[in-house]
Amino acid sequence: MADNTLMVVSAHAGDFVWRAGGAIAAATMRGERAVVVCLSYGERGESASQWLAGKGLDEIKAIRRAEAEAAASALGAEIEFLDQGDYPLVESREAVAQLVDVYRRVQPSVVLTHPLADPYNGDHPAAARMALEARVLAQAIGVANADGSFPTKDEIIGAPSVYFFEPHQPEQSDFKPNVLLDITAAFPRKRAAMECLPAQKHMWSYYTDLAVRRGVQVKRNAGPNLGLPHETMGEAYVRYYPQVTGVLE
Repeated sequence: MADNTLMVVSAHAGDFVWRAGGAIAAATMRGERAVVVCLSYGERGESASQWLAGKGLDEIKAIRRAEAEAAASALGAEIEFLDQGDYPLVESREAVAQLVDVYRRVQPSVVLTHPLADPYNGDHPAAARMALEARVLAQAIGVANADGSFPTKDEIIGAPSVYFFEPHQPEQSDFKPNVLLDITAAFPRKRAAMECLPAQKHMWSYYTDLAVRRGVQVKRNAGPNLGLPHETMGEAYVRYYPQVTGVLE
């Protein structure tokens, strides 16, 4: 098994599936570890069908948790929930401290989260800001863990790369991808994970169509010599921190 570990910080229980399901499945198919952290269940703002059916808050949380767990299983990922509430997802010292603990426990080599701008959903940039703050704090040996203890030199993290996944309305969020990921082999698992989220069934076709469009861009930017199949599927990302390399490719 590879040493690489992918960590995904998701504002709501479904976000990681729509935006990064292909990357998650691709990682686990390579034998890598993937850990999803859901800051909320999306119980208030992203569960309209359950509210319309007359269900209460606790029941909706349980439904969304079960859906997200099934989706993570379909992708081969681990999942945990911080239950910080949504609409709004409020940035707090408690939530950041919890994320610091997760960073130190998981030791990710790559982090995926929301972009820092989304005029349609303030929970998404709030999650991104907390994910970025926690990444910095988790590197500092003088920053205590959530239980008040101080980390050892082996518990602090290095400098995992961070990628923002695609928001639902990219043009309005000024999302300009600089990384295109080929998820062709992983897409069946992503589709299976999407189908674990019936509370947002209207998203299934949207994100299948988006994968087709991004797949066209994957092929175009890869050039004709890579031999990608006609039915290439893709996901788009923005890398936040500079890439460190000894070779320009």
